Amino acid sequence: MGNCEQCVYYTYDEQFAYYVCEMDLDEDEMRRFLQGNFANCPYFRSGDDYLLVRKQN
Repeated sequence: MGNCEQCVYYTYDEQFAYYVCEMDLDEDEMRRFLQGNFANCPYFRSGDDYLLVRKQN
């Protein structure tokens, strides 16, 4: 359950000038991603760089 904007796999592609999902999505997953219906992504991983630091403290 994630939000693409906060996901570590959602990165800006400077060559194409837009954000992309770097996960290897299958055809159905890609369709949902492009339609914006990918709220329950099984690959979501928080892009919060400080999450690991908070766990260590």
